[in-house]
Amino acid sequence: MGKLQSKFRKRSELYRATQGEKADTTFDSQVVQYEPAHQGSINTVTNLSPDLCVSGGSDQAVVVYDWKQGRMCQSFQGHNREVTKVVCYPGSTWIFSASRDKTVLMWDLNQGDEPIQEFCGHELVVNGLAISPDGRKLCTGSRDNWMCLWDIESAKCEQRHNISRNLVTHVCWVPASSSVVQTSEDKTIRVWDSRAWQVTNTFPAKQYIQTHCDVSPNGNHLVSSSNGFGGQGCEATLWDLRQPGCKVVEYRGHLQTTACCMFMPGSTARVATSSHDSSVKIWDQNTAVCLGTLSLDGAGPLVSLAPSDCNNLLCASFNSGLHHIQMGPHPAQGSGTGAGGAGGLDIKVVAHF
Repeated sequence: MGKLQSKFRKRSELYRATQGEKADTTFDSQVVQYEPAHQGSINTVTNLSPDLCVSGGSDQAVVVYDWKQGRMCQSFQGHNREVTKVVCYPGSTWIFSASRDKTVLMWDLNQGDEPIQEFCGHELVVNGLAISPDGRKLCTGSRDNWMCLWDIESAKCEQRHNISRNLVTHVCWVPASSSVVQTSEDKTIRVWDSRAWQVTNTFPAKQYIQTHCDVSPNGNHLVSSSNGFGGQGCEATLWDLRQPGCKVVEYRGHLQTTACCMFMPGSTARVATSSHDSSVKIWDQNTAVCLGTLSLDGAGPLVSLAPSDCNNLLCASFNSGLHHIQMGPHPAQGSGTGAGGAGGLDIKVVAHF
């Protein structure tokens, strides 16, 4: 392990971090370079356990990586086109991967390197993937306009529903609920009842394509992100699921498409976003104040985030692999306030792989 780490350690690239919207501080520190998880761009990353993440990308592999120790644990090969989404069932070793090859594969970290289940039936790339809270059902959504509900044990498609122009971009299951939320290229957000497999609510259409969504752990709020360019669009939006279609706040500041939006774990109400403008931003969930920005110059589009706890975040990039990002109070502030306002954060990359 020591030899592997030393082989892949190198002096960091220069990362630029901006605290809040007012201060611009350059960090030139040692960033650990571990063995790369993938060859090529990375489209998706999620957590399997507190130590392990799962990712997928253009190399068609589904990789399990110990990001705390800096070592690859498993590389699953089974898709014949790039991997678009990965999800894991909490508390298990189950992994599901979606691909441009129109399939979803199920893997078990403890059951060898072959898929243990295959879900076939979509006609175009699968972009949406979510597991029911009880671990029995799988929801998939595709650019073919179909939303499908599968029985995981049998891999049988139990429900299908086609809505014209509903080119699905992302799907998430509302915790402790029968509801599923999905975003679409038709600029809308839909809430589905998984029992009847019908749309129960359609949010007012946004101005731009909705790229991603996430639901808060208590199931009360949804955050969605928008396509855009030149600062037009590019926002993330907080919605109240108890009043479907009720917009709470918008998080504005990215200059290109906001590709991913996630609720941060912990008692501090924060939202993380990543963008094609190569930056990650952390926001106060309720006030929409930007608490900090990290710009990864040269990393290309940042398309997926996986928060592991309130201070650690994994970020997938097109050009420079996976990044382990840490955040904490800005040194100039301590527990008080500073140039970036109350709660300003010091955000930096500590490793990439």
